[in-house]
Amino acid sequence: MKKNLVYMTQARGFSLIEMAMVLMIIALVLGGLLPTLSSQIEQRQVSETRKQLDEIQQALIGYAVANGRLPCPASSTSNGLESPLGGGNCSNFYNGYLPAATLGLNGAVSSQGLILDAWGNPIRYAVSKWSSTTPNVPYVFTATSGAGMSQVGIAGLTPNLLVCSTAPANNASSCTTGTALTPNNTPAIIFSTGKNGSGTGADESNNSTNNNNAIFV
Repeated sequence: MKKNLVYMTQARGFSLIEMAMVLMIIALVLGGLLPTLSSQIEQRQVSETRKQLDEIQQALIGYAVANGRLPCPASSTSNGLESPLGGGNCSNFYNGYLPAATLGLNGAVSSQGLILDAWGNPIRYAVSKWSSTTPNVPYVFTATSGAGMSQVGIAGLTPNLLVCSTAPANNASSCTTGTALTPNNTPAIIFSTGKNGSGTGADESNNSTNNNNAIFV
Protein backbone atom coordinates (compact mmCIF):
# COMPACT_ATOMS: atom_id res chain seq x y z
CA MET A 1 0.00 0.00 0.00
CA LYS A 2 1.31 3.40 -0.96
CA LYS A 3 1.51 5.71 1.95
CA ASN A 4 0.82 9.40 1.80
CA LEU A 5 3.72 11.20 3.30
CA VAL A 6 3.33 14.68 4.70
CA TYR A 7 6.46 16.73 4.98
CA MET A 8 6.57 19.56 7.48
CA THR A 9 9.23 22.22 7.33
CA GLN A 10 10.15 24.44 10.20
CA ALA A 11 9.32 28.10 9.49
CA ARG A 12 11.91 30.53 10.76
CA GLY A 13 10.36 33.27 12.97
CA PHE A 14 11.62 36.57 14.34
CA SER A 15 13.77 36.47 17.39
CA LEU A 16 13.08 38.85 20.26
CA ILE A 17 16.18 40.84 19.37
CA GLU A 18 15.04 41.25 15.76
CA MET A 19 11.56 42.32 16.84
CA ALA A 20 13.03 44.82 19.27
CA MET A 21 15.17 46.28 16.48
CA VAL A 22 12.17 46.60 14.17
CA LEU A 23 10.14 48.34 16.87
CA MET A 24 13.05 50.65 17.59
CA ILE A 25 13.31 51.61 13.90
CA ILE A 26 9.56 52.29 13.74
CA ALA A 27 9.81 54.43 16.88
CA LEU A 28 12.69 56.43 15.39
CA VAL A 29 10.77 57.01 12.15
CA LEU A 30 7.65 58.13 14.02
CA GLY A 31 9.74 60.26 16.35
CA GLY A 32 11.19 62.06 13.35
CA LEU A 33 7.77 62.64 11.81
CA LEU A 34 5.94 63.87 14.90
CA PRO A 35 7.88 67.16 15.35
CA THR A 36 7.36 67.96 11.67
CA LEU A 37 3.64 67.19 11.91
CA SER A 38 3.33 69.19 15.14
CA SER A 39 5.14 72.13 13.54
CA GLN A 40 2.85 72.03 10.52
CA ILE A 41 -0.24 71.99 12.73
CA GLU A 42 1.02 74.92 14.78
CA GLN A 43 1.91 76.91 11.66
CA ARG A 44 -1.57 76.29 10.30
CA GLN A 45 -3.08 77.51 13.58
CA VAL A 46 -0.95 80.66 13.44
CA SER A 47 -2.00 81.33 9.83
CA GLU A 48 -5.68 80.72 10.59
CA THR A 49 -5.61 83.06 13.59
CA ARG A 50 -3.79 85.82 11.69
CA LYS A 51 -6.40 85.59 8.96
CA GLN A 52 -9.12 85.69 11.60
CA LEU A 53 -7.63 88.83 13.19
CA ASP A 54 -7.42 90.51 9.76
CA GLU A 55 -11.12 89.78 9.19
CA ILE A 56 -11.96 91.16 12.64
CA GLN A 57 -10.01 94.34 11.90
CA GLN A 58 -12.04 94.90 8.74
CA ALA A 59 -15.26 94.21 10.63
CA LEU A 60 -14.35 96.79 13.27
CA ILE A 61 -13.55 99.41 10.63
CA GLY A 62 -16.83 98.68 8.88
CA TYR A 63 -18.73 98.95 12.17
CA ALA A 64 -17.07 102.29 12.98
CA VAL A 65 -17.93 103.68 9.55
CA ALA A 66 -21.56 102.54 9.82
CA ASN A 67 -22.13 103.55 13.46
CA GLY A 68 -19.75 106.42 14.07
CA ARG A 69 -18.13 104.58 16.96
CA LEU A 70 -16.23 101.45 17.94
CA PRO A 71 -18.13 98.77 19.84
CA CYS A 72 -17.54 98.15 23.52
CA PRO A 73 -15.76 94.89 24.37
CA ALA A 74 -17.92 91.94 25.34
CA SER A 75 -17.86 90.75 28.93
CA SER A 76 -17.67 87.15 30.08
CA THR A 77 -21.45 87.21 30.60
CA SER A 78 -22.71 89.22 27.62
CA ASN A 79 -22.85 86.27 25.17
CA GLY A 80 -20.59 87.90 22.60
CA LEU A 81 -22.48 91.21 22.58
CA GLU A 82 -20.88 94.52 23.49
CA SER A 83 -21.27 95.54 27.12
CA PRO A 84 -23.29 97.64 27.58
CA LEU A 85 -25.46 97.41 24.48
CA GLY A 86 -25.34 100.66 22.54
CA GLY A 87 -21.83 101.57 23.71
CA GLY A 88 -20.94 104.41 26.04
CA ASN A 89 -19.20 103.71 29.32
CA CYS A 90 -17.92 100.21 28.58
CA SER A 91 -17.92 97.66 31.37
CA ASN A 92 -14.59 96.17 30.24
CA PHE A 93 -12.43 98.72 28.45
CA TYR A 94 -9.15 96.82 28.77
CA ASN A 95 -9.99 93.28 29.89
CA GLY A 96 -12.91 92.38 27.63
CA TYR A 97 -13.45 90.12 24.66
CA LEU A 98 -14.33 90.61 21.03
CA PRO A 99 -18.07 91.40 20.63
CA ALA A 100 -18.40 89.00 17.72
CA ALA A 101 -22.20 88.84 17.95
CA THR A 102 -22.43 92.63 17.73
CA LEU A 103 -20.09 92.61 14.72
CA GLY A 104 -22.03 89.76 13.07
CA LEU A 105 -18.97 87.48 12.92
CA ASN A 106 -19.28 83.71 12.72
CA GLY A 107 -16.93 81.04 14.02
CA ALA A 108 -16.35 78.61 16.84
CA VAL A 109 -17.62 80.02 20.13
CA SER A 110 -17.21 79.10 23.78
CA SER A 111 -20.03 78.22 26.15
CA GLN A 112 -20.03 81.93 27.07
CA GLY A 113 -20.68 82.93 23.45
CA LEU A 114 -17.13 84.23 22.90
CA ILE A 115 -15.52 83.66 19.51
CA LEU A 116 -12.41 81.46 19.67
CA ASP A 117 -9.04 81.44 17.93
CA ALA A 118 -7.46 78.36 16.34
CA TRP A 119 -6.26 77.15 19.76
CA GLY A 120 -9.72 77.37 21.30
CA ASN A 121 -9.02 80.54 23.33
CA PRO A 122 -11.36 83.59 23.26
CA ILE A 123 -10.23 86.49 21.06
CA ARG A 124 -9.43 89.52 23.22
CA TYR A 125 -10.38 93.11 22.44
CA ALA A 126 -9.64 96.38 24.23
CA VAL A 127 -10.83 99.89 23.42
CA SER A 128 -9.47 103.26 24.51
CA LYS A 129 -11.03 105.67 26.95
CA TRP A 130 -11.13 109.31 25.93
CA SER A 131 -11.24 112.14 28.47
CA SER A 132 -13.24 115.11 27.27
CA THR A 133 -12.59 118.66 28.41
CA THR A 134 -15.69 120.05 26.68
CA PRO A 135 -17.90 121.96 29.17
CA ASN A 136 -21.20 120.37 30.21
CA VAL A 137 -20.07 116.97 28.97
CA PRO A 138 -19.40 114.01 31.26
CA TYR A 139 -15.71 113.94 32.10
CA VAL A 140 -15.20 110.48 30.64
CA PHE A 141 -16.07 109.85 27.04
CA THR A 142 -15.02 106.79 25.11
CA ALA A 143 -14.04 105.82 21.61
CA THR A 144 -17.33 103.93 21.61
CA SER A 145 -19.50 106.95 22.32
CA GLY A 146 -21.43 108.28 19.36
CA ALA A 147 -21.24 111.74 20.90
CA GLY A 148 -17.47 111.39 21.12
CA MET A 149 -15.87 109.67 18.19
CA SER A 150 -18.35 110.66 15.49
CA GLN A 151 -18.58 114.33 16.50
CA VAL A 152 -14.99 115.02 17.44
CA GLY A 153 -13.45 112.78 14.79
CA ILE A 154 -10.82 110.15 15.38
CA ALA A 155 -8.04 112.71 14.96
CA GLY A 156 -9.44 114.59 17.95
CA LEU A 157 -9.39 111.59 20.24
CA THR A 158 -6.52 110.97 22.62
CA PRO A 159 -6.29 107.16 22.81
CA ASN A 160 -4.61 105.70 25.84
CA LEU A 161 -3.78 102.13 24.81
CA LEU A 162 -0.09 101.24 24.56
CA VAL A 163 1.69 98.27 22.95
CA CYS A 164 5.10 97.35 24.38
CA SER A 165 7.60 94.66 23.38
CA THR A 166 7.89 93.60 27.03
CA ALA A 167 5.86 94.15 30.17
CA PRO A 168 6.91 97.23 32.18
CA ALA A 169 8.09 96.67 35.71
CA ASN A 170 5.87 97.34 38.72
CA ASN A 171 2.70 97.66 36.63
CA ALA A 172 3.85 101.03 35.25
CA SER A 173 1.46 103.09 33.13
CA SER A 174 3.89 103.49 30.20
CA CYS A 175 6.26 101.31 28.22
CA THR A 176 9.82 100.93 29.40
CA THR A 177 12.19 103.15 27.39
CA GLY A 178 12.82 101.65 23.96
CA THR A 179 10.08 99.01 24.19
CA ALA A 180 7.14 100.90 22.69
CA LEU A 181 5.93 99.23 19.47
CA THR A 182 3.46 101.93 18.48
CA PRO A 183 4.64 105.51 17.80
CA ASN A 184 1.27 106.88 18.87
CA ASN A 185 -1.29 105.67 21.34
CA THR A 186 -3.79 103.17 19.97
CA PRO A 187 -7.63 103.44 19.95
CA ALA A 188 -8.30 99.67 19.89
CA ILE A 189 -6.45 96.36 20.16
CA ILE A 190 -7.48 92.86 19.10
CA PHE A 191 -5.29 89.90 19.93
CA SER A 192 -5.09 86.16 20.39
CA THR A 193 -3.47 84.77 23.52
CA GLY A 194 -1.98 82.02 21.35
CA LYS A 195 -1.15 78.42 22.06
CA ASN A 196 -0.48 78.89 25.78
CA GLY A 197 -3.51 81.02 26.51
CA SER A 198 -2.85 83.60 29.20
CA GLY A 199 0.42 81.83 30.04
CA THR A 200 2.53 82.25 33.15
CA GLY A 201 5.22 84.71 32.06
CA ALA A 202 5.24 88.42 32.88
CA ASP A 203 4.48 89.43 29.28
CA GLU A 204 1.52 87.09 28.92
CA SER A 205 0.22 87.89 32.40
CA ASN A 206 0.23 91.57 31.48
CA ASN A 207 -2.43 90.81 28.85
CA SER A 208 -4.61 88.68 31.13
CA THR A 209 -8.17 89.61 31.99
CA ASN A 210 -7.13 90.10 35.61
CA ASN A 211 -4.57 92.80 34.80
CA ASN A 212 -6.99 95.58 33.91
CA ASN A 213 -4.62 98.20 32.48
CA ALA A 214 -4.09 100.01 29.19
CA ILE A 215 -0.72 98.39 28.37
CA PHE A 216 -0.42 95.30 26.18
CA VAL A 217 2.58 93.23 25.17
